[in-house]
Amino acid sequence: MTRIRAAVLGSPIEHSLSPVLHRAAYRELGLVDWSYDRFEIDEAALPGFVSALGPEWAGLSLTMPLKRAVIPLLDGVSDTAASVEAVNTVVRTGDGRLLGDNTDIPGLVAALHERGVEKVPSAAILGAGATASSALAALSRICTGEVTAYVRSRARADEMRQWGERLGVAVRTADWSRAAAALEAPLVIATTPAGATDELAGAVPDAPGTLFDVLYDPWPTALAAAWSGRGGNLLGGLDLLVHQAVLQVEQMTGRSPAPLEVMRRAGLAALSGAH
Repeated sequence: MTRIRAAVLGSPIEHSLSPVLHRAAYRELGLVDWSYDRFEIDEAALPGFVSALGPEWAGLSLTMPLKRAVIPLLDGVSDTAASVEAVNTVVRTGDGRLLGDNTDIPGLVAALHERGVEKVPSAAILGAGATASSALAALSRICTGEVTAYVRSRARADEMRQWGERLGVAVRTADWSRAAAALEAPLVIATTPAGATDELAGAVPDAPGTLFDVLYDPWPTALAAAWSGRGGNLLGGLDLLVHQAVLQVEQMTGRSPAPLEVMRRAGLAALSGAH
């Protein structure tokens, strides 16, 4: 039996939940000849790894710091990936080409749709890193008005406005010192590292809207716990991880639909077992 291979690459990679999610999907789909591994690969090692991929490889998942570095190594990228200059999914086609896509953006939208958030009149983004550009791209599909990005530097503010222009989103920027005001928005997407939003937990309004905090470990964050305690609609990093992984599984295996609930349960079990 010929093994069909897939894997997640990145650095650091040891805590990635992608193997848990993809392997759960393979088991549910009866893909007994499929394997999914993880490899610690940095930007310097990436070209050698990609050039050595044999025909047994179906695809790759990519995390930081490889989402941009992989683009020159591919035969093509989707419009979605090109829009944010970031690839998190590589699929080998039947004729051997390597094509890149970004499932973070539609994954974020799908997670929000699952929780009843299909259109919002405005939104706020906390942070301005790599995930923030994907959040902006997702908001271009569901936000009908202005997006306010709360950032820590003028350079980051300029960057977010440029992304907004590129993605067709009206972006206003505000200093991080005013971030508590973000919590009044009907949709707040927190893209910051662990601990960065803890200071905002005491500022959650009495009737909050929807918070999508992209972290999944630690979970809940102080802000997420306060939000939930006030009765707000809450999504976390596992929601994003599972929905983007569903799309990866479908692209790599050609099987649709991927088993969303099975993958979610596997992710929850892995997170609970880690603590």
